[in-house]
Amino acid sequence: MEADIFQLFELEPGWRAALEDELRKPYAAKLAAFVARERAGGAAVYPPQELVFNSFWQTPFHQVKVLVMGQDPYHGPGQAHGLSFSVPKGVPAPPSLQNIYKEIGEDLGLPIPGHGCLINWARQGVMLLNATLTVRQGEPLSHHGQGWEQFTDAVIQKLSEREAPLVFVLWGKSAQDKCKRIPGIGSRSNHCVLKAAHPSPLSAYQGFMGCRHFSQINKWLAQHSQEPIDWNVEDKK
Repeated sequence: MEADIFQLFELEPGWRAALEDELRKPYAAKLAAFVARERAGGAAVYPPQELVFNSFWQTPFHQVKVLVMGQDPYHGPGQAHGLSFSVPKGVPAPPSLQNIYKEIGEDLGLPIPGHGCLINWARQGVMLLNATLTVRQGEPLSHHGQGWEQFTDAVIQKLSEREAPLVFVLWGKSAQDKCKRIPGIGSRSNHCVLKAAHPSPLSAYQGFMGCRHFSQINKWLAQHSQEPIDWNVEDKK
């Protein structure tokens, strides 16, 4: 079963070293078996297996400067590619991402991008993590309660224990409640914690729009001798 676990949990070496003990816990084997059964049974599961840990590969453990906490992967065909809030190029930007772009425009004066792929953020140290890393097509929350939440709690815990401080970006009650459980994230920690409403159209105008988190992140990074994030997602010429 160990081989099956490490086949499912194919992680960037820094992340694998940080989480190896976590992956030896019994729930990890059960989670691996559950996801394998879902795929083997013919269910369309998103993202595809090779992209489940995309956020870990794009943002290695020791390079994380910002953690943006999402919830469930997108459950429509072709949307999820392992980065929270992001979609591959060619897929229309979902409403929450459209609101994120609007806020960046108001905050930093950047134009609305022509695509919804946030990989340029991830490669600069912005980890785009969902609380649950897989989902069945058309069934939001269908893979909740199977072990992903415990795994991503461990991810956040490992980041909170790092010596180098980072920014935790918590949009919405779900993200805020999840990180509330993690020791080391709070008013006394050396990390920066930014909270606002979720960018969903249902809540964006209840505290997300106008939060100015993107300029705040860059100001904090500069104050801590770290390179600010270029929030433009367009490919550099």
